Amino acid sequence: MQRPNEEINTAELNGKGKGVAVLEKPNVGVADVSDKIVPVAETETAIAPTTETEQKQQPAEPPKKGGPNLLILGILGIGAIAASTFGYRYWQYASAHIETENATVSGHIHQVSTRINGTVSDVLVADNQQVKQGQLLVKLDPRDYQVKVQLAQAALESARRQAQAAESSVSLASQTNQGKTTQAQGDISTAQAAIGTAQAALREAQAGVPAAEAIVAQEEAGVPAAQAKVTQAESGIPQAEARVREAQAGVSGAQARLAQAEATVTKAKADLQRYNELFNEGAIAGQQLDAARQAYDVAVAQKTAAQQGIEQAKAQVAQAQQGVATAQAALAEAKEGVNQAQAKVAQAKVGIASAEAKVAQAQEGITSAQSKLEASKGGLQQAQATGQQTQVNRSQYNAALGAIAQSEATLKDAQLQLSYTNITAPAAGLIGRKSVEVGQRVQPGTPLMAIVSNEYWVTANFKETQLANMKPGQKVEIKLDAFPNHQFEGRVDSFSPASGSQFTLLPPDNATGNFTKIVQRIPVKVVFIPETVKGYESRIAPGMSAVVNVEIK
Repeated sequence: MQRPNEEINTAELNGKGKGVAVLEKPNVGVADVSDKIVPVAETETAIAPTTETEQKQQPAEPPKKGGPNLLILGILGIGAIAASTFGYRYWQYASAHIETENATVSGHIHQVSTRINGTVSDVLVADNQQVKQGQLLVKLDPRDYQVKVQLAQAALESARRQAQAAESSVSLASQTNQGKTTQAQGDISTAQAAIGTAQAALREAQAGVPAAEAIVAQEEAGVPAAQAKVTQAESGIPQAEARVREAQAGVSGAQARLAQAEATVTKAKADLQRYNELFNEGAIAGQQLDAARQAYDVAVAQKTAAQQGIEQAKAQVAQAQQGVATAQAALAEAKEGVNQAQAKVAQAKVGIASAEAKVAQAQEGITSAQSKLEASKGGLQQAQATGQQTQVNRSQYNAALGAIAQSEATLKDAQLQLSYTNITAPAAGLIGRKSVEVGQRVQPGTPLMAIVSNEYWVTANFKETQLANMKPGQKVEIKLDAFPNHQFEGRVDSFSPASGSQFTLLPPDNATGNFTKIVQRIPVKVVFIPETVKGYESRIAPGMSAVVNVEIK
């Protein structure tokens, strides 16, 4: 504690013979408001006035020895020396230290709240309990969020199945495009060959017998065409089987939608039962109960629609299987065409005499072959257009992949919301101001408790006139009112960037015209030296009053 020096001067005696003692107080300039002054013994010398008449009336006395007066003077001299020594030493101490009582202990106070709506199912800590960072504090009822996770998982599975079906469509469309292209190119080749055959038949018919022989060759050339039709019919069977697989994939997708609808019905039914109980208890309005009942009816209707979708998918499977049977019948018919072509070869051999009649037939064959050529070119263009359908199917597949990504994000969000039902400690410390209880309904941001961390320091508010020689790192003596018999040690850590008045709700405005100069206080952060707080770690709390003494030299 800083104490100003005190000096005692004795004035000279005036004409009346009176002595006056004067107390002088030097201006040190660094004392706090709470500084105390220790009084030093004062000496006052008084001389009673005398007159000549009184001196004459008094009888003459023999002179006395000065023994008692010398003793008093000696005592007074020793006291003056002791007071001067004490004052000088205290002046040295006060000039090297700055003290203030305007100081309190500060610390980190972490507010614990919930990030979601919920009902408290379990509270695992009590007031003033020591907790670790990440320790479970409060549990919320997780059932609603578990249902959301299940719904997100069902939606993700449905999106994956839709992507598989779209991928199968892309593959099927690609194979169909290739088959149609090959078929169209084969038809063009067949038509071109038919034109050449007809032209040859015409020449052979005109030539007579050689023409008849050419007809035989022509009929023999028809056998490969019939065999090509067999090949064409055989290629139609894989297409029909691919359509069967596509229809079966549709059945799987419809079954996935049915599973999703059943999960929705289960959730809606549970919600309806819960809202019905809440309505019976008078906790909610009838409108919310009607909304829950309507959601349940919609979920049941969606389930019925999903069941109907399964039946439709099965009907498509049966239709595709019928297409397989049709393709197999076309194959049998094409094989029959091969037999017929071979029979025509034999007939052409015996029809040499009818060569002239076949001249007109050959001309007609040329026209027909040209028509087939044009039709085959149109089939090729149609096959090329089918390639565009493949691109459309690929776009649908990419959209299905996007739906999968969206479903995965929804699932992660649902899982994250579920994880928020466990409220953990953001830092290590002591539990304080616990207000949460089991069964309490909480909202996001609702304060549940506070955690006071194990790290604390002292905030000392020094006058701005005391900071001239103060800097970080200086040694500090700390006394807490709670422990008056123990002295803590610390060091200056940092200074506040502004005075305390600037951080108030309404900071002072010195430009209003009624300015009065007031000495401001600047908060200074003082940290404890760990060795000096051993044994007091759990007893020091933020808000305690402190006295801080900074050694500035």
